[in-house]
Amino acid sequence: MENTQSIAKAAGWMMASIALFLLMAVSGREVTREIDVFQAMEMRSVIAFVMLLPFVYREGGFKAMRTRILPAHIARNIAHYVGQFTWLMGITMIPLAQVIAIEFTAPIWAALMAAAFLGERLTWRKCVAIGFGLVGVLLIIKPGAVPLDPGHLVVLGAAFFFAVSFIATKFLTRTDSATKIIFWMLIIQSIIGLIPALPVWTWPSAGVWPWIFIIAFTGTFAHFCLAKALSHADATVAMPMDYLRVPLSAVIGYFMYSEGVDALMAVGAALILTGNLFNLRRPNAGRIPQTPN
Repeated sequence: MENTQSIAKAAGWMMASIALFLLMAVSGREVTREIDVFQAMEMRSVIAFVMLLPFVYREGGFKAMRTRILPAHIARNIAHYVGQFTWLMGITMIPLAQVIAIEFTAPIWAALMAAAFLGERLTWRKCVAIGFGLVGVLLIIKPGAVPLDPGHLVVLGAAFFFAVSFIATKFLTRTDSATKIIFWMLIIQSIIGLIPALPVWTWPSAGVWPWIFIIAFTGTFAHFCLAKALSHADATVAMPMDYLRVPLSAVIGYFMYSEGVDALMAVGAALILTGNLFNLRRPNAGRIPQTPN
């Protein structure tokens, strides 16, 4: 009975996480209609920092946020900043469903980097997942069949840098809490983002401010909900639910932006998700630590 209740709680937190991630994509597109991506990212970091303060105080205040591995936080957040920038650029260039589908290749790049830099074994299951993912991306991009859309390469770049961030975060969680990681993420990205944001800064109109607050909130607390879900169930139970973002993003794209989905894109997305799901079914997948990105 307790296990069923845990799975139900995990499902509830995952649904909240999915809703926030999708709302973040929509708000990101709406915000960048009026203001530059650099400014959107700077405002998101500063506002989200204020939103995070109650969690900081709950863990002991600013003194509790001290870290001995600040250089690792800086390196992680440079990669994450580039990933966020290219992701936000991508949602302005290609349909939402394609952005989300290609974003799910991040675990593939992370597996390759973990094998190269962390000494993790590249098992046959991981190789199958990588193969499925690469074929899926080719079906979405359709190289040679249609002119190459730069947006696809931009989002692939985002997935790669998110994977770098995943690997760095895995290292950070050995000593620092999730709240501390997010705390330093928002501080570091506010600092490094200020320089490119100032030259393009314009005062947002009244109509775009609600979207700015939404992207700040969703960009921070979607990961909180994901962490809560994983505290109630193994990764093999919780993470496959996240794949609902692909069809749901297609529905949002269709009704809000009149974006269509062709057969090859649907098959490509299915292959990417199948590869990830197959990799999650390996024996120790449920014990892999999940971290905020």
